[in-house]
Amino acid sequence: MSLGIEIQGLQVRYGDFTAVHEASFAVQPGESFGLVGESGSGKSTILRAICGLAPLSAGRVALLGDGSGGQVLPEPGSTPFRRLVQMVFQDPYGSLHPRQTVDRILAEPLAIHGFDRAEQRIREALDAVGLGQGFRFRYPHQLSGGQRQRIAVARALILEPQILLLDEPTSALDASVQAEVLNLLEALRRERGLTFVMVSHDLGVITHLCERMLVMQSGRMVEQLSAADLAAARVTQPYTQELMNAAVGFRRGAVAVQ
Repeated sequence: MSLGIEIQGLQVRYGDFTAVHEASFAVQPGESFGLVGESGSGKSTILRAICGLAPLSAGRVALLGDGSGGQVLPEPGSTPFRRLVQMVFQDPYGSLHPRQTVDRILAEPLAIHGFDRAEQRIREALDAVGLGQGFRFRYPHQLSGGQRQRIAVARALILEPQILLLDEPTSALDASVQAEVLNLLEALRRERGLTFVMVSHDLGVITHLCERMLVMQSGRMVEQLSAADLAAARVTQPYTQELMNAAVGFRRGAVAVQ
């Protein structure tokens, strides 16, 4: 089963402040979709609203099937939905419990969702992100930034999700480590048929990893376009052009998948 996700009229309000104004887009099963814009544009808030970490004031979130028929898709906010839609946060140190070993960090979601074969699943998750079994009983402070983010990816993957929400997954990492993690994510998407919704302020990252994207400004949609259109400067809105001008030297394919 491969799943996509559809957002219709999504609005997020905090009191009198509207963080997101009626965002709408659809991500097809197996597609990688980017949300791009400056800080405060609402892109991370959309991810948080999808997974229930931000209040949904209006609109709806729905899963999209792959057309195989017979699928019963879970309701947003339900336990089955949370298993199928997992999030990887920007700060790998802040998102991992500092007093838990890697083994316990990976075992906890399995216990919450009632998965069996925990030992085997933990081994497989570590192997999938390129870390050996020697990392199982280390603490987050004993890992590098790149290793911590790999653990965060492993924690998301261990529940066998169909959709990954990626909130600036490499922005806290050095450039060389960024490339490694991006290559890992792209390889995992291809191998597992995953659907990505990825937030980044880096146009180079978005054009490398995503086929399409939505440009956001001040909580509002500016335009949707393909990565190929962005790389060829085929944009229609002045704000998108400003983002391109600010991202001097970005180019699609800047990070080669090994």
